[in-house]
Amino acid sequence: VVFGGGEEARRKVRLLAKTPAQITVIIGKDIDPGFAEEFAGRITIAPQSEAGPALDIARFAIVACRIDENTERSITWARQYGVPLNVVDRPELCDFTVPSILDRGEIVAAVASGGSAPVLAKSVRAKLEGLLPARIGDLAELAGRMRDEVKERLPNAGERRQFWESVLNGKAAELAYAGEIEAAEQAMRDALNGRRAQGVVHLVGAGPGDPELLTLKALRLLQEADIVYFDRLVSDEILTLIRRDADRVPVGKSKGDHSVPQEEIHEMLIRSARDGKRVVRLKGGDPFIFGRGGEEMEAVLAAGVEAFVVPGISSALGCAAQAGVPLTHRDHAQSLTFVTGHAKSGGVPDLDWESLAKPNQTVTVFMGVGTAAAITDKLIEAGRAPDTPVAVIENGTRRDEIQVFGILAELPDLITDNGIKGPALLIIGKVAGLPFASGTIAQANPVQQETFA
Repeated sequence: VVFGGGEEARRKVRLLAKTPAQITVIIGKDIDPGFAEEFAGRITIAPQSEAGPALDIARFAIVACRIDENTERSITWARQYGVPLNVVDRPELCDFTVPSILDRGEIVAAVASGGSAPVLAKSVRAKLEGLLPARIGDLAELAGRMRDEVKERLPNAGERRQFWESVLNGKAAELAYAGEIEAAEQAMRDALNGRRAQGVVHLVGAGPGDPELLTLKALRLLQEADIVYFDRLVSDEILTLIRRDADRVPVGKSKGDHSVPQEEIHEMLIRSARDGKRVVRLKGGDPFIFGRGGEEMEAVLAAGVEAFVVPGISSALGCAAQAGVPLTHRDHAQSLTFVTGHAKSGGVPDLDWESLAKPNQTVTVFMGVGTAAAITDKLIEAGRAPDTPVAVIENGTRRDEIQVFGILAELPDLITDNGIKGPALLIIGKVAGLPFASGTIAQANPVQQETFA
């Protein structure tokens, strides 16, 4: 039985409606609009006068309304009928508390504070929500279906424990989390049949550098990985999040210095996966935006190794947001183009400069510090106005971030005069000159800023 027809009662009924329980809602004079419609066919609504019969068969009652004379009477009835009682925000009147519940299907967790700090309990539950994969319930359901078969095949309790620890933290789990339940079941059966499990490769975007911009899935994979191959652009703060006993292999590149050739990186990923390891290839920004993720995915799949991609917040998005630059704007930029400033063969890439020179668009240049002068010349020659606003953002979203604002004609000087070495992003377009740009919005990290007109 739930007493109340307001928002608090609605929240309690939503929770109870997930169970097979019969729910009776006792209302006073008022009930929120849409309350009855939301739970149509799932609840019985009754007036205060029918509280007695409802309590007579109730397993427990929740009072989720303002305490008035009628509610006091209901509490008295509940006591008389011996029905356990919970009164919202009145722990001294409660026989039990309602925990904050995390529900992932077969996996359910409850967090309670004994009624002393329900908001804190909700906060703890929210943190757990972020730690657990959304489809962990599917994995639990699959394990439940396999349980009897595994018990029959592995009668020794120690062997069963080792089996479950292996498959629930390996390839089968990753397939289940990706929604590939049939493939996950096959991976479990392969492990049960004694076939050596091949590892998987995850191409993971680390975002622009601020660890708080890392996705939940990326964080989970870093904490489950056996080996992590990481780029130079991945921040130290993010590297500290890697599982402590995982192997860490730097394979970063910088301009003109390919310390680990790309083909060798492909071989490393494939070899580690074939050894049965959970492999993470960690890349700055997003792996599929000028991150060679496509090349690595192609090589890994061609070798018969399964690979998954975890997108990251592109440095273009992170840096622009940090600097207060909207990359699109209905009045100033109706299109957005990402380009690389460095061709595979070296120098400036062969781009459609006339198209990039059109007004009312934003051009975002990755890896353009070394070719900024050539990019400036080509855009102006193609018709882009020399006084087009520009922004140069080095080490965007990091503690040592530098933001520089000016105009296109001065772009090479902006870079040289401010000692910009990279990694840096170039933003070219009217949006870089809007009044609220130049880092005037609240910043997560202190930044150095220069503005040139």
